[in-house]
Amino acid sequence: MPAYYDEKAKSWYCKFYYTDYTGTKKQKKKRGFKLQREAKEYERSFLEHLQGTPDMTFQALYDIYIEDISHRLRKNTVDGKKNVFKNRILPYFKDKPINEIQATDIRAWQNEQIAAGYSNAYLDRIMNMIVTIFNYAVTFYNLPVNPCTKAGHMGKRTRSLNFWTLDEYNAIMEHVTDPAAHIAIELLFYSGMRFGELLALTPADLDYEKQTISIAKSLQRKNRQNYITAPKTDNGIRVITMPAAVMEHLEDYTRKLYGLQPDDLIFTFTRSLIRNNMKRACTASGVSCIRIHDLRHPYVKPTTKKFITFFEVFRAAS
Repeated sequence: MPAYYDEKAKSWYCKFYYTDYTGTKKQKKKRGFKLQREAKEYERSFLEHLQGTPDMTFQALYDIYIEDISHRLRKNTVDGKKNVFKNRILPYFKDKPINEIQATDIRAWQNEQIAAGYSNAYLDRIMNMIVTIFNYAVTFYNLPVNPCTKAGHMGKRTRSLNFWTLDEYNAIMEHVTDPAAHIAIELLFYSGMRFGELLALTPADLDYEKQTISIAKSLQRKNRQNYITAPKTDNGIRVITMPAAVMEHLEDYTRKLYGLQPDDLIFTFTRSLIRNNMKRACTASGVSCIRIHDLRHPYVKPTTKKFITFFEVFRAAS
């Protein structure tokens, strides 16, 4: 695995041959390394990535895994995974061959995360990610066993459903004065749609005669860029029947948007607009604040009499 020094550029480079997935022999050349070992490391990592063997490093496995899921999951989901791996997992395992990582290594890593004082929910999340990537190696790259199995789990995901009753919702809305925030919260509460689905709405998705809203896409924002994706689940593509009063409010709002075209986005604000309006209204009304996502919870199948159902909400608005 030689590396070469470029006298003119005053840097190192590597040059080597490999066989691609079609069986064709090709040459790979990469310049611009400050150190000889960096050039050699690049060649080693490149070949590991290409071959995907059980003795590849965790970093090589991570690169393969992220490339794979990038074609299957939404960008926001992949970015969230990248962030966790970068900060909590890669620093500990990246240079270790995956077939040499033992249950004791996982336990030691777990102890460091627990000692850092993270919440049970966050510990559960990062544990699930490392379990998943090792399962991926077991399934596709002949890793004999997932070391996380013997190490055991850490953290615990507690699932609680917060929601507003109809009376609480009405009390809140008396204090939401921003027109965009008002109609957005109203739509989220009465439709059960996700926030990304709300942001992706265009006039073409609205049928005022049938009083329906068609959901077929979701909008995600990253680094001030918009990404239109499919809804989160296969069942996310749907047509929602809305109360007449809500559709009247929505039609009135869209008429005031100058030059709005059928395929233009109706809502161009960020999540912070809704969150801040909800917080102010909650403070003014004395109602407990909930997350934006919690506005969907009235549509969850009720397990106690405390939960309101879609039909109750629908009747209240009609």
